[in-house]
Amino acid sequence: MTDPATTAPRLVLPGEGQPRRGGLLRYFGPGGMDHLDPACASYAFSHQILRLFTRQLFTYPTTADEDALSPVPDLAVAVPTRDNGGIDAAGLVHHIDLRGGVYWDTDPPREVTAADVVRGLKRLACPVTGTGSLGYFTSTVRGMAEFAEGYRIAMDRDGADPETAARYQNTHEISGLRVLDERRLEIELLRPANDLVNILATLYASPAPVEYDAVLPGGAGFTDVIRSCGPYRLTRYRHGEHLSMRRNPAWEATSDPLRAAWIDGIEVRMARVEDDVVRAEVESGRADLSWGAPVISHDRPSPDADRHVGFALNPYLVFNVRGPRRELRDPAVRRALGLAVDKSALVGLMDRMDLGTVTRTAHGVIPPGNVGYRPPPPDAVDGGRPELARRLLRDAGCEGMRLRLLYRRETPHDDIAHSYADDLRAAGVDVALTRIEHADEYYRILQDPRRSVAGDWDVTAAAWTPDWFGNNGRTCVQPLFESPSGAGSCNYGGYRDPTVDAMIADALSEPDPDRSAELWHAVDRAVCEAAAVVPLLVCEPTIVHVTSPRVRNPIPMPHVDRWYDAANLWLDH
Repeated sequence: MTDPATTAPRLVLPGEGQPRRGGLLRYFGPGGMDHLDPACASYAFSHQILRLFTRQLFTYPTTADEDALSPVPDLAVAVPTRDNGGIDAAGLVHHIDLRGGVYWDTDPPREVTAADVVRGLKRLACPVTGTGSLGYFTSTVRGMAEFAEGYRIAMDRDGADPETAARYQNTHEISGLRVLDERRLEIELLRPANDLVNILATLYASPAPVEYDAVLPGGAGFTDVIRSCGPYRLTRYRHGEHLSMRRNPAWEATSDPLRAAWIDGIEVRMARVEDDVVRAEVESGRADLSWGAPVISHDRPSPDADRHVGFALNPYLVFNVRGPRRELRDPAVRRALGLAVDKSALVGLMDRMDLGTVTRTAHGVIPPGNVGYRPPPPDAVDGGRPELARRLLRDAGCEGMRLRLLYRRETPHDDIAHSYADDLRAAGVDVALTRIEHADEYYRILQDPRRSVAGDWDVTAAAWTPDWFGNNGRTCVQPLFESPSGAGSCNYGGYRDPTVDAMIADALSEPDPDRSAELWHAVDRAVCEAAAVVPLLVCEPTIVHVTSPRVRNPIPMPHVDRWYDAANLWLDH
């Protein structure tokens, strides 16, 4: 294996010293990963692990300046443009060449090919577990929507098992994906998309080796077939307990310009503990970084360029409109429930917790710093009007309605849940709180339509961080409000409105950036007026995580919720 010191990125934060090779990076904290499979992993701290064993055609560089928001070639040789011949005159056909020397950790090592990229994209359409942002692909790549629908029909007809999935994938093609040779791929779009490179830089768009045909995406047995084309490979994993990774002997630093791989590997200890226990472990040196839930450092400054690049919608109220509480399908009821919640009190709660973020009340679903955001009107109301909410619920025939409120245990979600539960009770709502111990299980419930139909929850305060920043108009709207596609959808409550679907399609088709931003804002207004969700807070996702004394060069990744990049930090032994 090539010594990374000869080829690694040279960005070093001020005062971090000279990079050193070796050592194991140790994480400790609550929560398991939602999935190890990139086809369906949607939780941010899962993504920081996926980055170590997957590659994408494009990805984001680890840097402390605004370049962190622009994808660069990873598996690809270059970003396609009209000038370099990678995009045709109509902006519909893209040609992408793959770099050589990227290998799977098979025996013997096998080179990653264009067919592996296509296989990875096909797996996104599997309807069993589902991909949280499948709409990015079905609304962009020609033939992807038809392929996904055919996949669903095949699984319904022939059985939801690995054999059916592999047979369908290997006998059906996506018309807009064409393998020209082992290292050349052609992608045809439904419409010009100036964010195609961003979409292909999501971790969903990871290549898949042929070994993955043996399991369903996200299904049992994935850890038995997992293969790495990144600098590290999985050596041990028990869900909710531990994870280990070590160097991938098939990885070549000369073929990876973005991952320095200074450390020898990582160890993750997962435990149901509070933040103060995690902090004690890190500050004592028994662990290096928090796992599962960020623990703030009051000593380490945040890179200035990382601040204010874009806010997250965190939290927002989601209503289960698929379940037995039929009254939640009435926009007037949803609006009344939203009026009961005191958003300003939630800001005060967050400020008292001193979590290291800037928090504001939210009046739209697109947060500041994202395409389509507009400041709220001067007369915007922050809620907290329980008497008015009670009257409106009474007018709708829902006085004394009962709601099952789902929440997760981790800070600050526990406190937020109890705060808005009290607001709803003040409006006459009978609230039953249901606590979920870990975020991975919480999102499994929300992304399973069967749990919604069964009435396992009625309302919850979810969080949404855009999948990328910069050119990101679709990221705050399409995954949350496009008519749900089934399992894995981030439209948790099952909201469906053909008019909103048409507005999203119009925004995706608009080539002018300014006009497109206006169309995204129009979608924002439409879903807020319908109370599809109730925006509560927006927060600056930058959290300076506590680190042990030996961690050097911890650089936050905006596209992974500002978790530090383990592929580019090192340890002072």
